[in-house]
Amino acid sequence: MATVLSVSGSPSATSRTAKLLRHLDTRIRAQGHEVIPLDVRTLPPEALLGADFGHPAIVETTALFARADGVVIGTPVYKAAYSGLLKSLLDLLPQYALEGKTVLPLATGGTTAHVLAIDYALRPVLTSMGADHIVQGWFTLDRQITVRPDDTITLDPDAAQALAQVVDRFAAAIGPTAENTPIAPRLAAAG
Repeated sequence: MATVLSVSGSPSATSRTAKLLRHLDTRIRAQGHEVIPLDVRTLPPEALLGADFGHPAIVETTALFARADGVVIGTPVYKAAYSGLLKSLLDLLPQYALEGKTVLPLATGGTTAHVLAIDYALRPVLTSMGADHIVQGWFTLDRQITVRPDDTITLDPDAAQALAQVVDRFAAAIGPTAENTPIAPRLAAAG
């Protein structure tokens, strides 16, 4: 079982981005992986904005990144880039905090004009942080995400299908679970 850190970079408590991530976390768990959700907006603003590397919440968050085998990074797109809140966290992490990790970048936004934000804004930062493997990310339009009264979401069928494929590729890239490992390698590992 791999450990996945699922990071929402949205500053909003009613964020479609965060709700989308929590929805996708369920699919990753169903494939046998442990998922640790992290909403950056819950970290102390004084630590993020004051670049307080030693703040206990930042130290704990850095440890979560170190522990993870895979990281899902979700962000709303503002002015053709990932959120400033996400940037403030990434700036506080060690230079190679993503070394040896598989990363899935996801973004949400109001218009397809922002679809390239993953490749031109977020991917270069993730690469510079040493990500071992960045799987193909996905951009979801806000209108493809319907928030229900119970705070769960319904996805447009096309978005649901595309996201399922992206998440499944990510889950496969972070490694097989005991349930989906062929029997011969499991027996060899047990012997």
